Amino acid sequence: MPEIDIRKALLAWLREHEQDMFALLEEVVNIDCGSANKVGVDRVGAIFRAHLERAGIATQVFPLEEHGDCLLAKVPGSAGAGAPHVLLLGHMDTVFPDGTAAARPYRAEGGIAYGPGVADMKAGLVMNTFVAQAFATLGGNRAPIHVFYTGDEEIASPSSHELTREMARGAATVLNAEPGRASGNVVVARKGGIFIDFEIEGVAAHAGARPEKGASAIDALARKVLQLHALTDKTTGVSTNVGTVRGGVTVNMVAPHAAAQLDVRFTADADQEALYRRIQDIIEEQVPARTNGRITHEGRFLPLSQTDASRKLFDDYVKAAGEVGFTVAGEFAGGCADSGITASVGAPTLCATGPLGGDGHSPKEYCRIDTIVPRAQATALTILAR
Repeated sequence: MPEIDIRKALLAWLREHEQDMFALLEEVVNIDCGSANKVGVDRVGAIFRAHLERAGIATQVFPLEEHGDCLLAKVPGSAGAGAPHVLLLGHMDTVFPDGTAAARPYRAEGGIAYGPGVADMKAGLVMNTFVAQAFATLGGNRAPIHVFYTGDEEIASPSSHELTREMARGAATVLNAEPGRASGNVVVARKGGIFIDFEIEGVAAHAGARPEKGASAIDALARKVLQLHALTDKTTGVSTNVGTVRGGVTVNMVAPHAAAQLDVRFTADADQEALYRRIQDIIEEQVPARTNGRITHEGRFLPLSQTDASRKLFDDYVKAAGEVGFTVAGEFAGGCADSGITASVGAPTLCATGPLGGDGHSPKEYCRIDTIVPRAQATALTILAR
């Protein structure tokens, strides 16, 4: 089929399947699948897998013990299996607790859809799925297309990190379908981040009769929060936020235990290890005396930076978007994503190629489902250009 025909055929096929995209999106949004809900994430994965296999696309499940299984789908290209591939990337987990889907089920009106994870990033997964199906049906792609679905990105990909790295090795193109910015733009660079859980042990004592016998873990935690927040530096792009705290036993006891969670963000230019050592020193500092702090868990996101190859990929996407009928620019984002993982192995990566959305991680999260077809079309034309 001549190139001009396949381009027109792909664009038309995606437009014709808009209502099918909406139906699949509603089905997966109405499933609770927070990062800790392996059963829910696996249910979402099973729905995508069944859809792909009905379309004749080969799939493979990567079982994981603690978090949701990963799913890989492959569409062969005319260049053969050994050719550099295109990786379409996305995560199935959300940040919302069980019960959210029943309390706030999918609803759509006027081209806007609402529901847990509708933008971040179930709409992007639906888009990737139908792009793969379009090529499986019509052909035209030179590069093999690999579609990878993970289940723990919202908690820094503890189980899927290495699998994502492997999927990105040898890729000529990575398109991560995180939600497109409300401005319509895509993301060309992102901050990295660290999620740190830490706890402090103190010494219990009667708060009224013998307070001097105790050592308050809450006192120690309060001091550490102030020091950790003081690491925020807008000039270097470092930000820190203690997002949760808990501790103590009762009001009339010197607190023997406290715990907190710290969110750290940084740019690619930051000295990550020096920053981490300073955080560790603050947490482990024994102030007041007889208190002891330690890090109990951490998860890391890698930063995404532009390279010459990713700039070329961005240019191809801009051209494809223009052909479909929308303009797009590149943005820097403070949020983290798995696109940092793929970029770390040298794969040219572009992020936030999914349908437009906003207010993520909140009850107001929305997705402009009127953009799902144009963004799918731009993705398809970008693949043709690779």
